[in-house]
Amino acid sequence: MEPIRVMLVDDHAMVRQGLQTFLSLHDDIEVVGTAASGNEAVEVYPELKPDVVLMDLIMPDLSGVDVIRRIAEQDSHICVIALSSFGEKELVRAALEAGARGYLLKDIGGDELAAAVRKGAKGEPVLSNDATSALLDAMKHSVKISPFELSGREREVLRYIVDGSSNSEIAYKIGVKQSTVKTYVSRILAKLDVNSRVEAATMAIKYKLVE
Repeated sequence: MEPIRVMLVDDHAMVRQGLQTFLSLHDDIEVVGTAASGNEAVEVYPELKPDVVLMDLIMPDLSGVDVIRRIAEQDSHICVIALSSFGEKELVRAALEAGARGYLLKDIGGDELAAAVRKGAKGEPVLSNDATSALLDAMKHSVKISPFELSGREREVLRYIVDGSSNSEIAYKIGVKQSTVKTYVSRILAKLDVNSRVEAATMAIKYKLVE
């Protein structure tokens, strides 16, 4: 099985080196390249073709949010996980709206980071507890009436998606086959008109689709 290809973007050399050291301890993850600025990230991304991009949000030239948006325009399926020392609600929401599939704080441990990369590569949402709280706080002030029609089972699956559960975990919790969960997830994404589980979770919170 091919390792997960990861690109690191951070303007601090020590941070890039530290992240690379953490990830190099895992045989199923390979750091294929790094970038020290937003402009460099946009330039080298097409050449590196990573599966996951770990993106610092605060950089001296292009902001991380701008870089995420430009990369997402090139490849809507790429998993970009935002990394930041801050968990402010507006920063979290801006990153996710730009196309990030996850948001983590930089104090995350090495094993947790590797697990997040694996989840992101599978298309699963990757949100730290602080980021989830910030997103909930940001969304609760702009709640809209839901225009979506989801079945009771679809809402149940969506609730577990918001919690960050994988398909196998959801299958165990609701007592169905994993293939059945995949069908539910596909229906949910189609009904919400989104492309990823993170976007589905964001919509669920915004429109109060789950409790």
